[in-house]
Amino acid sequence: MRQFWIAPLLGLGFATAASLAQAEGAGPPPSGDIASCPAAPDHQGAVDQLIGRVQAAPDEVSAQQISNQFWQYWADAPNAEAQALLDRGMTRRSAFDFLGALEAFDRLVAYCPDYAEGYNQRAFVHYLRRDFAAALTDLDRALALSPRHVAALSGRALSLYGLSRLSEARVALEQALSLNPWLPERHLVAPGGPLAPEGADPATPGVEL
Repeated sequence: MRQFWIAPLLGLGFATAASLAQAEGAGPPPSGDIASCPAAPDHQGAVDQLIGRVQAAPDEVSAQQISNQFWQYWADAPNAEAQALLDRGMTRRSAFDFLGALEAFDRLVAYCPDYAEGYNQRAFVHYLRRDFAAALTDLDRALALSPRHVAALSGRALSLYGLSRLSEARVALEQALSLNPWLPERHLVAPGGPLAPEGADPATPGVEL
């Protein structure tokens, strides 16, 4: 299970060395935090186009190349201060400094409470710490702000799975797969998988693996 949601997030390549250096030295957001955070850029049209392309992808390699492009939009923070906090949290998480990552993401969601990616990234840290309930809370907030966030949908499915809420996990994963049928998590609902529909025959051909 750890490979599915983790792989696309750890594979992000949008943070340049300069932005990471800025993230490490990021100071607190300016006073009047919530009031000074602008709205996040509206990339929904571009995201919708990518969803259409990945749904039509002929194979897994093509689908992965398209999927990687989602992050340039989801991880485009509202301003430089928010971007520095996002990058810092991701850098700390990649170094397995989960408390440092949570500190950065806590500041990000306090500063920009309407930015979905802050909640999604904090949820991932909770998930890595096996705090599935906290991850689920953040993912629900992320999806309230960005309902077609495929990574948050798949992360929600995995968090529900971690809580042994299998029926809900199956529904959440099917929602994610309706947007991107090539998600690695599709193995979970394939015949014989732990989230396969009840009564599914393990010998019945399912999603191409």
